[in-house]
Amino acid sequence: MASTINASTSPAAIVQTADGTANLSLQSNGTTIAAITSTGLAVTGALTTNGVTGSPYTMKNRIINGAMVIDQRNAGASVTPTTTGYTLDRFNAEVSQSSKFSVQQNAGSVTPPVGFANYLGVTSLSAYTLLAGDYFDINQPIEGFNTNDLAYGTASAKTCTMSCWVYSSLTGTFGGRIYNNTANKSYVFTYSIPTANTWTFITITFAGDTASALSNSNAATLYVQFALGVGSTYSTASTNSWIAGNYLSATGATSVVSTSGAKWYVTGVQLEVGSSATSFEWRPYPFELSMCYRYYYQETPTEYYYPFACYVSTIGVAGGKWPVTMRAMPTMAVTAASYVKNIPNSPYQTAITSITTDPTIIGFGVYGTVSGMSAGQCYNSGFTLTASAEL
Repeated sequence: MASTINASTSPAAIVQTADGTANLSLQSNGTTIAAITSTGLAVTGALTTNGVTGSPYTMKNRIINGAMVIDQRNAGASVTPTTTGYTLDRFNAEVSQSSKFSVQQNAGSVTPPVGFANYLGVTSLSAYTLLAGDYFDINQPIEGFNTNDLAYGTASAKTCTMSCWVYSSLTGTFGGRIYNNTANKSYVFTYSIPTANTWTFITITFAGDTASALSNSNAATLYVQFALGVGSTYSTASTNSWIAGNYLSATGATSVVSTSGAKWYVTGVQLEVGSSATSFEWRPYPFELSMCYRYYYQETPTEYYYPFACYVSTIGVAGGKWPVTMRAMPTMAVTAASYVKNIPNSPYQTAITSITTDPTIIGFGVYGTVSGMSAGQCYNSGFTLTASAEL
C-alpha cells in the first residue's frame, strides 16, 4: 500500500519518527537503501540520475592513474625492472632480483574491460624459483595528505574498499596487501582468478587500523600492493586483518614470476572509503596528468624551446616553473642538447658541453657550459628534462 504525504496547508512537509530522533530509513523489500540521520544521508548502492549510474561523490579514488592512461617515462614501451622503480605513472615495481619480469602499458594487446582503454601488463621472463627472501610486486604509495581523513589510529578509523580488474594467463589464488608504512603494519589479502585470460573484477574491503595513525604529511603513509611472487620470509597465513610486520602476500599464493611467459594485467584500480565498491571514478585527463606531475614530470621539448641567456661567453642559463607544485624537492636530470641556436635566425650551432641543475619544488634553473656564445646574447635550446619527487 502506497501513501502520499501532502503539505496542503504549509509550504513544506515534515516527517519525524515517534521517538523524535528525526532518523528516516527508506527500504525496499525490507532492505534499507537510504538512511537520513542527523549526520547526513547514507545511500547503499549506486546513485542513478536519468538512467545513468554515477559516483556518489567526486575525488573518492585515492589511487592516481588507476586506469593506466599515463605513461610519461616509457610512452608505451616495455621496461624490464632491474631495481625497484616506477613504470607507468604512480605504479612502482618492487623487485629483489633483477630482470624477472617486464612491464608495459597494454602489453599483449588484449581487449581491456568495457569502458577502459589501457592497463598495466606484467610478463614473466623466466621460470624463476623463489628464494625465501624474494619479493616481486606492483604497488602504489599514497601521500599522507591524501589519507588523513581516514582517521587511522582512532576508534573512528574508516573502512575502505579496493577494487580493480585483473587478468592472468594463470589461475588460482593471488595475493597482495594494504601496507601502513608509518607503523609497519600489513593487511594481507587474497583474490581469485578462476578463468585464465579473462578479465575478473575483484574487491577487497578492509577495516581501518584503529591502533596506528597515519602521518598528515607529504610522506608515503599507505600502500596498495599486488604480489607477483613472494618468498616465505615475506608471506603469511594471517589474512584479512591488520598484523604487525612486513608481509607482502599470503602463504601459497600464485607466483607469476615462477612461470615463464606468464601474464598478469591490471586496470581500474580504485581505493575508496566505504564497505562496497562503486563505479570507477573517471577524472578529466588533464586533471589526472597534473596529479601525476606532482610526483614526476618529463618533458622533451622541440628545438626551439628553452631560451638560454648567456651571461658570460661560455655559460648560459635557462629556467622555468613546474606545471604543478611538486611533492618535495625533486631529483632533476637534463640531457644536454646537441645544439644552441642564436635567436632569431642565426645558422650557428654548438653543443652544450656540460650542464648542471638547480631544482626547487616550484621551479628550476639549468646552467650550461657552451662555446662560441657572447655575453648578453640569447639562444634557444632543446633538451630532455625530468624531475622526480616520487614517494
